[in-house]
Amino acid sequence: MTVITKPRPGRIFKNEFLESLTKSSPRISISFYTLIIFFFVYLSHQFTSLNIVQASCFYVAGIVLWTLIEYFLHRYVFHIDEYFPVLKRFHYIFHGVHHENPRDHDRLFMPVIAGTIIASFLTAVFYFFFGRHAFPLMAGISSGYVVYAYIHYTIHTRPGKLYFHQLWINHLKHHYKHPDKAFGVSSPFWDIVFKTTPPENSGETRHFS
Repeated sequence: MTVITKPRPGRIFKNEFLESLTKSSPRISISFYTLIIFFFVYLSHQFTSLNIVQASCFYVAGIVLWTLIEYFLHRYVFHIDEYFPVLKRFHYIFHGVHHENPRDHDRLFMPVIAGTIIASFLTAVFYFFFGRHAFPLMAGISSGYVVYAYIHYTIHTRPGKLYFHQLWINHLKHHYKHPDKAFGVSSPFWDIVFKTTPPENSGETRHFS
């Protein structure tokens, strides 16, 4: 039997303005992060001596690296309350509200302010290690995020088909049965590597929408 729960929007802040900053629409998010991608491409073109092949290698490496960042962010930052219970409020702001209200479509994309903070932090880290070569790398990471965000939105708003079907099943399991597994949203690869793949026989009785 399929159980369809009524959507119930979560709330983080009492202040209406602060609360509005915790939400984002697909159009605004994809537009903003696409601009971020072009910004890093521009920085790479203007401030590095990389040729097109070299820049492309950094870009592709960034896309692949994003899948690992996605996994670790989801597992260790967005579920940080599993390791540090005192940070439950932090967890709720960043991810708990999404688990509490998985059908709230306004919280399926990273809000612009939070996304900018994370992108700035990652840029600083990779600039420390790679200097200006961090720019094409971050263009790839940002592209990886946009793909991830689109997949996340898609599997929360409609049943998946083909490749999306398995991702949809895995994410349903993560939300409703195994919150300690299936941390990869855009790819199950790192769940396989780190042995956090949900059991095959745990059937689902819910849908996101």
